[in-house]
Amino acid sequence: MNKYLVLENYIGGKFVPCSKLMDSFNPSTGEVYCKVPDSGPEEVDAAVRAAKEAFPDWSAKSPAERSKVLNKLADLIEARLEEFVQAESNDQGKTITFARNVDIPRSAYNFRFFASSVLHHTNDCSQMDHMGCLNYTVRCPVGVAGLISPWNLPLYLLTWKIAPAVAAGNTVVAKPSEMTSVTAWMMCQLLEEAGFPPGVINIVFGTGPRAGDALVSHPDVPLISFTGSTATARLITERSAPYCKKLSLELGGKNPAVIFADADMEQCISTTVRSSFSNQGEICLCSSRIFVERSIYPEFLARFVEAARRWKTGVPSDPSNDNGALISKEHLQKVKGYVALALEEGAQVHCGEGVDKLILPQQNAGGYFMLPTIISGVKDSSALMQEEIFGPVTCVTPFDEEEEAISRANGVRYGLSATVWSRDVGRVHRVARKLQAGLVWTNCWLVRDLNLPFGGMKNSGIGREGGKDSYHFFTEVKSITIKH
Repeated sequence: MNKYLVLENYIGGKFVPCSKLMDSFNPSTGEVYCKVPDSGPEEVDAAVRAAKEAFPDWSAKSPAERSKVLNKLADLIEARLEEFVQAESNDQGKTITFARNVDIPRSAYNFRFFASSVLHHTNDCSQMDHMGCLNYTVRCPVGVAGLISPWNLPLYLLTWKIAPAVAAGNTVVAKPSEMTSVTAWMMCQLLEEAGFPPGVINIVFGTGPRAGDALVSHPDVPLISFTGSTATARLITERSAPYCKKLSLELGGKNPAVIFADADMEQCISTTVRSSFSNQGEICLCSSRIFVERSIYPEFLARFVEAARRWKTGVPSDPSNDNGALISKEHLQKVKGYVALALEEGAQVHCGEGVDKLILPQQNAGGYFMLPTIISGVKDSSALMQEEIFGPVTCVTPFDEEEEAISRANGVRYGLSATVWSRDVGRVHRVARKLQAGLVWTNCWLVRDLNLPFGGMKNSGIGREGGKDSYHFFTEVKSITIKH
């Protein structure tokens, strides 16, 4: 046991050992490197009690007081940036470069952003002079927030939930993914120094079926924010329904890129490689269906394949690599299974899996690596075009007319994001309006103003996250009328 890092739950301002532990693997080697609590109802209940106890004092603090604590935590994360970067890369399999440039800076910024935005909300007011009445609204924190975050952007998406929840005056019980728990545990070590009173932030590690289920069905947790799969969200909806909980569900995507003949080809190809394969394709916003106007289709495909082959996959600690390892052996097999299905269906695999050879150092031979894979000749009805693969696999297909591209892009049960490539201003506005997606990027990808709403349509989720949206979710609004 001693050779492994052993994590503990953080409840009521203290680290609490758990009697049951699970193995956590380093995706780049396939070896166990950490033991994670396998918490259940007992641990969740203790965390909820601690959060409930801390709520009256924390919610009574002014937004400015809470803001100061959030900013201090951001300072502490930034001061230990490199430790967090190394841990996130080891734990998740992503490259050190991605963790250093994206995950950890954004995790600190999440606290800074909500520390600032909570100071600038205003409420509504209306006068009814003819009745001698003044109406106004106030917003109050809800109570104990249950937060469940995924394994693809571990600390980034955990802090995206914790920061707005505590900024608004709630206390939280959070459950990170059992596959990527280390950076959450490291953050807990900083909470006291940042100035969080015991019980304001509690972290319980464990699986969805045990810890997650106990959290979403707990009668004293009135609000659940979840990022993950649509299938899990269905279970959360069922389990929380008897309690009429507030739900925010940020779910999967099957995101189209629509590329017109007048697109800036160079910019489009470099960005579409990034939007298809970044973080091993393990981002809910990745492009996985690429529709290309027929007149440029042969040129686009050839150049796209060439660019994908230059997107380097290998050991996450090598700063020259673009992609690291996928999260788990099971997930790697699932993603490879889609490529096998494509071949069975008569599609063509242009690069990557089964086509190009991946050379790895001996110590990484057991890691969960996969090359960027581009497939053409896939029917729109195929599982490859309908289901979220969540790996470095994308399908490319030609189209003839604008309306056809829109109709096919919308022909899935998801509606999270989309990208449109064209120099025609009228067209990009027109197509963006017609695409069924919560976010549409034109001639770019993953440019985010955190003030604006984030979330999906259809099976991609319920609710929105962002400056005002998160504040509204993590508060209850009350209308007050005063007769004078």
